[in-house]
Amino acid sequence: MIWRLLEFIILFAVFFLFIVLNLENKCDINFGFTKHEAVPVFLTVFSSFFIGMLCTLPFIFASKRRKKAKIAHEKGLLAKASKKQGKDSASVTADSGLFDKTHYGID
Repeated sequence: MIWRLLEFIILFAVFFLFIVLNLENKCDINFGFTKHEAVPVFLTVFSSFFIGMLCTLPFIFASKRRKKAKIAHEKGLLAKASKKQGKDSASVTADSGLFDKTHYGID
């Protein structure tokens, strides 16, 4: 999954370079402390999209860590015990509040 995103970013950068080198529409960009004049319009658009894609990388890595933590938590003894006890008694369900399914950081 992460490789697909990286491939897309690289392809996007190639298109970005091609458009920058061949575009004639210009605009001024003012950052408050500096001003850039005659910047191609598509340069500003594609750079903002590129920066937005780079901002998604931390969220992707964080979601992978959460998935690994969830898998590790589901393999614990409490999860196995609650599944086994749920099979034994049909009247008591895991949603009834009798089983504690929170993770306290204890392995």
